[in-house]
Amino acid sequence: MELAIFDLDNTLLKGDSDYLWGRFLVQRNMVDGEFYERENKRFYEEYKAGTLDIFEFLRFSLRPLAENDLATLSALRQEFIDTEIEPIILPQARQLIKEHRDQGRMLLIITATNRFVTEPIAERLGVENLIATEPEFKDGRYTGEVSGVPSFREGKVECLSTWLTQNGCNLASSWFYSDSHNDLPLLEMVTHPIAVDADDTLRQHAESKGWPVISLRND
Repeated sequence: MELAIFDLDNTLLKGDSDYLWGRFLVQRNMVDGEFYERENKRFYEEYKAGTLDIFEFLRFSLRPLAENDLATLSALRQEFIDTEIEPIILPQARQLIKEHRDQGRMLLIITATNRFVTEPIAERLGVENLIATEPEFKDGRYTGEVSGVPSFREGKVECLSTWLTQNGCNLASSWFYSDSHNDLPLLEMVTHPIAVDADDTLRQHAESKGWPVISLRND
């Protein structure tokens, strides 16, 4: 079966769910506001610059999951999805997903953002398959650690390779949509790489390769 793969943040969403979740926690006084906001911005800038230490970031971003019980987290997440995520789901992203679904392709979102944040977003987008960074969960609570390989840069390739094997799929006829140069390792592997509202580094690379460069934010 043909496979359509989508990055999530700044591709299907007009924003970054990981960054927005951190900002939301600050607004709800769930974390030390000044420190958390400063570090959240720092990590986001490092991500955009391609210098992010993913394990340092995960130690930071997964800590609030470990510091709160599941009922509190679930209520916070529901409010977050309703107030922060729903308004930034791009209508043209929904249409793009529909077009691939109508062509009979398997749909997959692959994201570096953790599954706790992204699973309900994938559900709202109607995409049944999700590869995300997995927060460790033991004895009814999150531990604050990551489980397995983070789905980031080359880690996305590793996570996808495992998923393909488990699901009996391959990349023989595949699409991947992304905004970020951090996804170049995976973009180079698929049949149809597409740059979406791309950062400067990805745009230049895509243009040099003759890849399509599109926007899902056009009026």
